[in-house]
Amino acid sequence: MQYRALGKSGILVSELCLGTMTFGHTTDERESVEMINRFLDKGGNFIDTANVYAGGRSEEIVGKAIRERRSDVVLATKVRMKTGPGPNQVGLSRKHIMDAVEDSLRRLGTDYIDLYQVHVWDQVTPIEETLRALDDLVASGKVRYIGCSNFLAYQLMKSLNLSDFNRYARFISIQPQYSLVCRSMDREVLPLCLEENVGVIPWAPLGGGFLTGRYARGNEPTEGRLSNKNGESRWELRNTDKNFRILDEVLGAAAETNKTPAQVALNWLIHKQGITSPIFGARTLEQFEDNMGAVGWKLSDSMWKRLDDVSALESEYPYRFIEKFHRQI
Repeated sequence: MQYRALGKSGILVSELCLGTMTFGHTTDERESVEMINRFLDKGGNFIDTANVYAGGRSEEIVGKAIRERRSDVVLATKVRMKTGPGPNQVGLSRKHIMDAVEDSLRRLGTDYIDLYQVHVWDQVTPIEETLRALDDLVASGKVRYIGCSNFLAYQLMKSLNLSDFNRYARFISIQPQYSLVCRSMDREVLPLCLEENVGVIPWAPLGGGFLTGRYARGNEPTEGRLSNKNGESRWELRNTDKNFRILDEVLGAAAETNKTPAQVALNWLIHKQGITSPIFGARTLEQFEDNMGAVGWKLSDSMWKRLDDVSALESEYPYRFIEKFHRQI
């Protein structure tokens, strides 16, 4: 396992991050704890959860599992989603953030969170209020670093500018959806992260399971994330000619390297410029071990480029226009 600095900070995280959305939901506590222990034993140190995963149960399981190894873990969780029936039990107001962080600390059984992330932009709360509240948490020691998730490029840049101007703690990372079958972040967000040295920790790096190779053209799944009609990895978004061309390349690379499709897709992402640590999830120990096989080797340059080319976004204005006048020094 290799380690990388997380954005504009000195904290080092493993090149894979263990996601825990299934913990306490489709994965029971015993198997969840076993995954965490195996992950740490194999050199992983970065674990991501959220206060709404399994109604807070995920945080409880993670906290219990790492209690004796807390200092070895870079622990990340999130705030923003609805946590109760009250009008102030949602969003990024100072009140909700301060209430939510105390609840997360209690469930996690720790007195600090390494990376506290805002789950998505809040259209009601001024971002200045959110950033000031997060800065206070950093100053108090309850939070070490802050990050965001699912932000548009202008939202991230506005946040960074305000933090710099007011000398607040700065977002060191963003958690977006990104994979071979979802590269919309290439338009604006990834170039911004490279320019501003913001770490990128993608979720759904396997396209909700599509890139595992378990799905065939025309066969709509009846279970798993692709069967969720409202999900970001739903079948109608994955069942396209382009995505199956991408999958064909993944399957070909898997056969050439004697790796699994999931390992190939993750390995491509690990070595993508600007990507810090893909967040992988697993429902079973078998899936966990498969995903962990993505590290310790590297696709050949030609194979990596084939995957990059087949999954690239179409050239659109203004990008194709700007490229015409790109200056070389």
